Amino acid sequence: MSETVRNDDGGIAVTVGLGFIQTCMFVYDFFTYPLYYAIQQPWKRVEAMEAIRATRIEETKTSVTYKPIEKSCEDLDKFKAAGIQTMYDCFEYAVKLHSHSRMLGTRTVIREEDEVQPNGKNFKKWEMGDYEWKSYTQIDEMANNFGKGLRVTGLNPMDRICIFAETKADWLVCALGCFKQTFPLVTLYANLGDDAIAHGVNETEVTHVITTHELLPKFKNVLAQTPTVKHIIFLEDQINPTDKSGYRQDVNIHAFQEIIEMGRTTTVNYPVRRPTQDDPAIIMYTSGSTGTPKGVVLPHEALITTIKGFFFVVNPARPGDIYLGYLPLAHILELLAEMTMLVQGISVGYSSPNTMIDTSTKLKKGTKGDCTVLRPTLMCAVPLVIDRIYKGIQQKVSKKGPFFRRLIDFCYRYKSAYRRRGMPTPILDFLIFNKMSAIVGGKIRLLLSGGAPLSPDTHDFVRCALDLPLVQGYGLTETCACATIMDADEISTGAAGPPLQGVQIQLINWDEGNYTVNDQPNPRGEIVIGGGNVASEYFRQPEKTKEDFFCDASARRWFRTGDIGQINPDGTLKIVDRKKDLVKLHHGEYVSLGKVESLLKTHPLIDNMCVYGDSMESFVICLVMPDHNKLTEMAEKLNIATESFEEMCKDTTLNAEVVKELQSYGKKVKLERFEIPGAVTLCPELWTPESGLVTAAFKLKRKPIQDYYQKELKQMYEKR
Repeated sequence: MSETVRNDDGGIAVTVGLGFIQTCMFVYDFFTYPLYYAIQQPWKRVEAMEAIRATRIEETKTSVTYKPIEKSCEDLDKFKAAGIQTMYDCFEYAVKLHSHSRMLGTRTVIREEDEVQPNGKNFKKWEMGDYEWKSYTQIDEMANNFGKGLRVTGLNPMDRICIFAETKADWLVCALGCFKQTFPLVTLYANLGDDAIAHGVNETEVTHVITTHELLPKFKNVLAQTPTVKHIIFLEDQINPTDKSGYRQDVNIHAFQEIIEMGRTTTVNYPVRRPTQDDPAIIMYTSGSTGTPKGVVLPHEALITTIKGFFFVVNPARPGDIYLGYLPLAHILELLAEMTMLVQGISVGYSSPNTMIDTSTKLKKGTKGDCTVLRPTLMCAVPLVIDRIYKGIQQKVSKKGPFFRRLIDFCYRYKSAYRRRGMPTPILDFLIFNKMSAIVGGKIRLLLSGGAPLSPDTHDFVRCALDLPLVQGYGLTETCACATIMDADEISTGAAGPPLQGVQIQLINWDEGNYTVNDQPNPRGEIVIGGGNVASEYFRQPEKTKEDFFCDASARRWFRTGDIGQINPDGTLKIVDRKKDLVKLHHGEYVSLGKVESLLKTHPLIDNMCVYGDSMESFVICLVMPDHNKLTEMAEKLNIATESFEEMCKDTTLNAEVVKELQSYGKKVKLERFEIPGAVTLCPELWTPESGLVTAAFKLKRKPIQDYYQKELKQMYEKR
């Protein structure tokens, strides 16, 4: 229980005080451990933690294939027995089960006001009220009428329709209405630029586009590039009227409620053409880290297979469970996570990054954030959000002084050690960690991370601090975001869990990267995912489809991911590399850029970063988007007087100190010498999807970043 302490980090009083607390806890443990051991029966948790989760089913000289240990539950058995094959069937099933329960919740905006900031500028802020809920039956009626309303405007079954909108309840209503009428739904991220929007619309030749009040003005420019569009439906704003003037004259602009009213009042008895499992449900355009967005064609079978696999993530559902919906619904992970919740009777309350927590930018002073009002129990997040939770906790702890910082560090290590032994720490949770969970409403019982690898240090700390299962999953749009996911009783870090039910994972030798299925102690290779969850093709890209997709002799669809993984002895998958992230340096060393970034980004100074390597050089360099507060603290310690964040980023002394800090940290996290950046450029610009430098899921777009910072990258190598 003891720790080595340094007197220069808070003085003798801090050391003595912490030593006293540690001694008390040691004495307490000595006398109470046998009692806790008998009551908590930790051997059962340890046995569950160490369970085998997937088994090897096939092996050749160049590949190895795994499938999950089969399991089921009562709710999933009923779902399968109902013979559900399409999203039409799925929602019909949910409505029958939960008809009058509350389904979707939207928070009311009472008014919008100008709020004067300390710098004298005015910003539009919202005063918000409570959540208003609609039941399954009400949403079903809205979706039915919306689908019929689209028929009134000229759409027929199998006609494609595009949705370009932010996440909200009406987005899901539109999707359900389209599933009911067998309109394949083309989804575009709400933060795409005009050219990317036009590309998706033109490639799919849609005549109808669904957007929002806020995004509608973008089409004044986009319509000049999209001649097939004849109808735009916008989702209304709660408080502001929508200006429908100034658009191409042959385009009809409709409000969402107008389309619903058309469907409600029509006297035409449109013939229903129910979808089949092979029909495309969604053509989802991935923003992609390289190249032009690709349309991933996801049949109904793929969506239903994924929902079956996701059943176990929250099973069993608990009374009062609420899911926080805020990630882009244009991303398949969020859409299918919400549908899985709804099938199990779990309400979905909507939020946005601008209103989520009490300090969110859009909220009027004194207005509570969505998490505080909704108090959700379940949510999905991308690693960027979890990194910010981690750094936010660390910053709050640091502000309370060296004693509290070291106390929290000790408590975290104490709790983590006992978790590995299968023993919870209820008193420590009550006194220390329960207060930290207030940042996400105080009732979250399960947090799912997807979209990119999560740093092991961040994973373990956030899991301990929030006192909940933080499960990491792995998947791609091409596999419906479904491949592997951790079980709630796993406490490992760095791995992404076993294959989901119905999914198989195959590793194939990648000789160029020196990864083979015969590697010791664990097989390694390119990850190939097989199952009903796999997309059927890339829309109108036969060559790319042939390159990435194939079917085996049993007609199982497979997708080559380009990711490199290893299978651990318990059957869980760990992502260790990526083909496109691999750079070979001048002396022959291979560097995984993504691996270096994931480790260095855990440093409090780093908000985001992009590592770059030139094959003609012997070291890597990096672009860093620094944390404003931490960089300011560093400048103050070095007595650097600057007037702006931009000036700090340009300061050579500060830059050199950042290099020194990252090199020291790189050694600490066990990076190889050639993996540690030899030079750094501090970037004051925010990397946002709107800037085109990151995707909607905040993954780096390496080629655009490389092009944008070409001068800085060249200078870093020249200076060395």
